[in-house]
Amino acid sequence: MRKRRRSPLNSIGGVKSLSLKSQRRLAAEILKVGESRVWIDPDRTEDVEVAITRDEIRRLIHEGAIQSQPKKGVSRARARTLQEKRTKGLRRGPGKRSGSPNARIPKKKAWMERVRPLRKKLRELKTSHTITENIYRHLYKMAGSGEFESVADLERYIKTRDLGRKR
Repeated sequence: MRKRRRSPLNSIGGVKSLSLKSQRRLAAEILKVGESRVWIDPDRTEDVEVAITRDEIRRLIHEGAIQSQPKKGVSRARARTLQEKRTKGLRRGPGKRSGSPNARIPKKKAWMERVRPLRKKLRELKTSHTITENIYRHLYKMAGSGEFESVADLERYIKTRDLGRKR
């Protein structure tokens, strides 16, 4: 059985009519949108069919027979709700983690994030004369050797050993 070739004419409402491909292309160029965003009024297809020049297409656009449809965007609503949950600490469990802890935050970065605040705090204590120069130097070396977990740990150490300057 032989396949029938498709006719270049589309059947609209029982009456054979030309395809509006060229008109759609011209309208897309004039409106500066993609062909898929060109809307042709189904009631005015006969008028659009006859229009073959750019001026005729412009006239139809002015009349409203041809319009550009609005851009379709991607909704950020779901992303926002997920982000909100993550800021609360949800969706961050072991099931969501891929890679070792050192891959997620490199050792060097973790070290810098730990030691820089310690050194900053020690400088503040030294400039405010809360600790002496000797104690500052001793604690600085301890911080550099990884003795303290955090600034709070450093402050605890100073308080328990009573290393503050006596006035």
